[in-house]
Amino acid sequence: MTATSPHVLVIGGGSTGVGIARDAAMRGFDVTLVEKGNLTHGTTGRMHGLLHSGGRYAVSDQASARECIEENMILRDIATHCVEDTGGLFVKRPEDTEAYYQEKLAGLRECSIPATELTAEEARRREPFLARDIDKAIEVPDAAIDPFRLCVANAISAQNHGARIETFSEVTDLLVEDGEIVGAELTHESGEGKRVHGTEASVEEIRVDHIVNAAGAWTGEIAAMADIDVAVRPSKGVMTIMNVRQVDTVINRCQPKGDADIVVPHETTAILGTTDEEVSDPADYPEEAWEVDLMIDELSKLVPILEDARTIRSFWGVRPLYEPPETGTDDPTDITREFFLLDHDERDGVPGMTTIVGGKLTTYRLMAEQLVDHLAEKFGMETTCRTAEEPLPGSEDAGVIDEAMDDFGLRSPVAKRSAERLGSRTQDVLDTDEPNPVVCGCEAVTRAEVKDAIEQSGTDLNAVRIRTRAGMGNCQGGFCSHRLANELHPEFDEGRTRAALDELYEERWKGQRHALWGRQLSQAMITYAMHALTMNRDRDPASDGGSLDFGAFDSGPASSPDTTDDGRPADGTADVATDGGRGDGRGD
Repeated sequence: MTATSPHVLVIGGGSTGVGIARDAAMRGFDVTLVEKGNLTHGTTGRMHGLLHSGGRYAVSDQASARECIEENMILRDIATHCVEDTGGLFVKRPEDTEAYYQEKLAGLRECSIPATELTAEEARRREPFLARDIDKAIEVPDAAIDPFRLCVANAISAQNHGARIETFSEVTDLLVEDGEIVGAELTHESGEGKRVHGTEASVEEIRVDHIVNAAGAWTGEIAAMADIDVAVRPSKGVMTIMNVRQVDTVINRCQPKGDADIVVPHETTAILGTTDEEVSDPADYPEEAWEVDLMIDELSKLVPILEDARTIRSFWGVRPLYEPPETGTDDPTDITREFFLLDHDERDGVPGMTTIVGGKLTTYRLMAEQLVDHLAEKFGMETTCRTAEEPLPGSEDAGVIDEAMDDFGLRSPVAKRSAERLGSRTQDVLDTDEPNPVVCGCEAVTRAEVKDAIEQSGTDLNAVRIRTRAGMGNCQGGFCSHRLANELHPEFDEGRTRAALDELYEERWKGQRHALWGRQLSQAMITYAMHALTMNRDRDPASDGGSLDFGAFDSGPASSPDTTDDGRPADGTADVATDGGRGDGRGD
């Protein structure tokens, strides 16, 4: 970057936005990225964690399928600490047509997606919980990917190359002068830099050489600030999280299209998905219990054990679908998953902004490459994209992980999970002389990881959560949120710490509304009793006229009970938060 480097403002902190920020910064642009919430606040943080092989589009959208398999291979190389090579199966049931199965197989081969046919017996040997009456399956190179880890790594890389990353910074207006977009007005919720609760908001007018509108489902709203029409068609989909992995392979149903047709093993859980229903407002749409029931009822036909498994959370995401105005497709499932680059100078006669819309997380890097290629051409810069070769922070050197495993005794279940999350950063984060107890027992997150995340994100405990997975296990933060808050104090005062804790509790409870039956209802009641009876959470502590002793929440180096080989407490004390939950049904 030089004093004459073009200044680019990227709007949107999802996978596309951070990917663009990284690529542009690596090529010498002066980059500022703004996101109105946390990184992954929008669609990226509300997806099922699938790294597409392209198999789902091999019949309906072969251009997207080819992009997916190419990017799938690249991300396995540059984002190794974000990807789990689960593999995938397209499973045919008796009621699914043989004609479509053969069409799928032919499409996979046409798109150069590796595909192997398996008999029903071979498929069940790989995944014993598959239904006994399945006919056969096709094996493809699907994988699981952590969208939070991926976006944070891209943002860190962008910062390392000189980019400025501002979260909780909302674009409230675009600056238009003489028909040209020259900048934006921003509102920083807690001032510029890291988020700190209780800090007064600030307004900034930023003037730039070009704006990239990568706001996903909100790209239309951003464009409208300059009286530009970008007709995004947001489509909602529900995902339901089970408390354990009933399968270790991505399971797709081999049918043309339909709701509730995929199970993705993700970290310690399995995610069921999804629906595809157009909505008018990406921020305001109904979240209904029947959608959750549909996930379980339909996917139990593929994996029957799901019928009685324990559900810990459901969430909805909105796809930023776009199609050219002349297409006129009514059904959102028929809209292409390709991405579109809209230069508003060429398209609308309004210079100063380019919008990128559509696509999916699997193709985020390709989208960023093509967008930055466009910017480089626009500004007459001779640059080369390096994002397909240069690993993301955390994925640079697998040998570092092996060394850290030995240096820190990372053969234990807890430390192994730390290494999986941190990748090649493991040694830097865990090399501490301080006590390093487990703060989140469900996800085996240590104090060192939490401290590292706080250094990156200020008082934002939800940002800590997406960086570490603390609070994302069976208890949904019920047993560890206060421990996370304790790590903020005394660096941050009581008021800020309490506000951060309140916000985390609110976010964690929100997703449990459609999971409150059987053992997860019991879990929620235990959490409520603990919070109300021992933490005074059912009343305002400030009304007592005293202060909270956050130090009392210090878990200490010996806080976690001894565990068995499978990570359960040896004395069984936390069984309600760690059992498989397979014996309860909805409505119990």
